[in-house]
Amino acid sequence: MGAPTLNLKAGLLSALILLTLLGVWQLSTRPAAVGPVVVMTAEQIEYAKLLGKNPGGEAGAGGGSEAGGARSGFPTPAQFGAKVVQHLSHPFYDNGPNDKGIGLQLGYSLGRVALGFLLAALVAVPLGFLIGMSPLIHRALDPFIQVLKPISPLAWMPLALYTIKDSSISGIFVIFICSVWPMLLNTAFGVAGVRREWLNVAKTLEVNPLRKAFEVILPAAAPTILTGMRISMGIAWLVIVAAEMLVGGTGIGYFVWNEWNNLSLTNVIFAILVIGLVGMALDLMFARAQKAVTYVD
Repeated sequence: MGAPTLNLKAGLLSALILLTLLGVWQLSTRPAAVGPVVVMTAEQIEYAKLLGKNPGGEAGAGGGSEAGGARSGFPTPAQFGAKVVQHLSHPFYDNGPNDKGIGLQLGYSLGRVALGFLLAALVAVPLGFLIGMSPLIHRALDPFIQVLKPISPLAWMPLALYTIKDSSISGIFVIFICSVWPMLLNTAFGVAGVRREWLNVAKTLEVNPLRKAFEVILPAAAPTILTGMRISMGIAWLVIVAAEMLVGGTGIGYFVWNEWNNLSLTNVIFAILVIGLVGMALDLMFARAQKAVTYVD
């Protein structure tokens, strides 16, 4: 089976799965049968709203019901589609601290991720080279790495907020601390795994250490290094959402939390979809870079 045929079949299968999911979504949010008219007091209506329900769609105080029956509080695909169009029509508006377009919120999140990731790369790649080339340094630093690596990045947030006293910079620090370990370990592994024959040739030709690092070790270890960067970026994008929920202010994570507090499930679902699509785009970017530097014997 050729690659174009396989890609076509995979695309058709993906479209079928998507249509199935949309059909299940539509069926699960269709109007329910209307029962006897129940008059709700103002307090009961307010309580129902706090639970995320839509008392306006049910029989209420002085009100009727929707044609065809009462709906659940979960949005339908049509309602979700309308919300997507609304957000994408004006993605960069700014109406105040708690009312910004999805484009601005994504910009804040991507900026924090990019800065934290860059700082992690500046630390992890050179240190990984050093660890991979020196067994002594590897054995000396390994206990510290093994202790710090399993710590949840969000566990660092209280300490960061206390010492840095700035929520935005604290978020960048969390991205840094979660991104550094996969890059560090993969860089060290890639450097240590460079073929001995290549190093022996460089030694025979009396290549200086700096040139050997850039022209022999780095090209050979580049696929492994980019694998670590790819893993780090996935973790960074995962963590920034949770970090922004904690620190608040701006970002896609704060957008999710704020819309949940506003009981807007449609906006929450839209933000989840955006987070997934951006994460997929970032992963594809590093996958292409990894493929570009991978050499096939």
